Amino acid sequence: MDGTVLIADDDRSIRTVLTQALTRAGCRVHATGSLSQLQRWVEEGRGDLVVTDVMMPDGNGLDVVPSIARARPMLPVIVISAQNTIVTAIRATEAEVFDYLPKPFDLPDLMARIRAGLSRRPVRVGTEGGETRAAQPAADPAMPLVGHAPAMQALFRTVARVVNADLSVMVSGEPGSGRTTVARALHDHSDRRDGPLVVISPADAADALPAAFARAAGGTLLVEGPAGFEPGAQARLIGLIEAAEAGHDPSRMPRLVATGGPDAMADVSSGQLRQDLHYRLAGVVLPVPPLRARGDDIAPLARHLLARAAALGLPRRDLSDEGAAVLRAWQFPGNVRELDNTMRRVALIAAGPEATADDIRAALTSASAAGMSDHAPAPSPAYASPAQTSPAHASPPAPAPRTGPTTAAPERLGQSIETHLQRYFDLHGEDLPPPGLYDRILREVERPLIEIALDATGGNQLRCAELLGINRNTLRKKVNDLNIEVTRRRRLM
Repeated sequence: MDGTVLIADDDRSIRTVLTQALTRAGCRVHATGSLSQLQRWVEEGRGDLVVTDVMMPDGNGLDVVPSIARARPMLPVIVISAQNTIVTAIRATEAEVFDYLPKPFDLPDLMARIRAGLSRRPVRVGTEGGETRAAQPAADPAMPLVGHAPAMQALFRTVARVVNADLSVMVSGEPGSGRTTVARALHDHSDRRDGPLVVISPADAADALPAAFARAAGGTLLVEGPAGFEPGAQARLIGLIEAAEAGHDPSRMPRLVATGGPDAMADVSSGQLRQDLHYRLAGVVLPVPPLRARGDDIAPLARHLLARAAALGLPRRDLSDEGAAVLRAWQFPGNVRELDNTMRRVALIAAGPEATADDIRAALTSASAAGMSDHAPAPSPAYASPAQTSPAHASPPAPAPRTGPTTAAPERLGQSIETHLQRYFDLHGEDLPPPGLYDRILREVERPLIEIALDATGGNQLRCAELLGINRNTLRKKVNDLNIEVTRRRRLM
């Protein structure tokens, strides 16, 4: 690489690492912990590319991007930030930075982006008067769209690209994963944010749709769960969209944003959602990953939600590392919504300023006992049920069959599993079970779960996949991998 790189970061270690790496690559480097020094270098004509952090002691790195663009319109700017939120990604895109990278970053990845910036040095697209558009003020910082996981960063980048595009958007994902929050973010950060945001749901009658559509003119119409609309309402909505597209003033047509399940095409295949309506609502599909697919985000998100709970008047708490480990092991079938409720409960019941592992367990257990979650914590390597039949590798003993009615309160699923696993560990005395327990316990639980679900749905693949919360291809693969016998009743449709 050839060129001079200006680095602004308040972390001395990051400045040192980047300076050494870029110098070895053949670049000249000027590094500072001050935005004001960075601006002076830019105004003096120094540097062929800028790498800046967002949160700096003397300001926000995104706030200086417009002034850099005015002084040096062709100077590429790469923003790195520990604020891994959708707001940061959108602001970076609105500021028209060359690239955006969340912390902690992969050094080879950043070096590749720097190399691309030095080679391309793109011309910025300005607004009237030749000035580059400044970043819009950040929206609600309490928005629970936080995540460093690759799937979340991909989502943030896509949202930032389409936020002002006149395309319909389908936000897909599991309930509680943040679909509605993403949908609202598309409105709140778009050029239509001064217009109305009107929400319609399957609870709205077909006759109410024209009025809602009219109220959303110039703004955004959020269609929640279109597959749940009655056939007549779906037909009415299609007619309204077609009429608006053919109207005399297309600019008055609301932007269409919809929320749906993890696999919207499954709703089309099952006949719940009209295909022509799906294609009108799904110009761009934004998949929101479930919380269990981004486990590394759970602890920072939990701390974020604790801070938001404090802002709502609940006691202020921090999260201990041990408590974070307990959260990381939980499946969270209710996704972010369940985590939010859990952290509010933790804020109320924690005995001290820091939520301990016991506080987290108590909050999760009370939720399960109250019927808010039927899922136990995900098995950890210390809890597993292997498939071997020798005494040293035996599976946990099966419970004795019930021979008659009982008045005892039923165990929750987690308690039952814990009992079996503890008995299995007890069989080994002071020795530990053999390694590889995590995968074995998942496999043992997965097989009967799929078999029972297939039986319960009469072999209907779509219904079974929906019940399990997976797509049809995943179900078929698991049936093959687990060698589940396909009976006449339990045949894949």
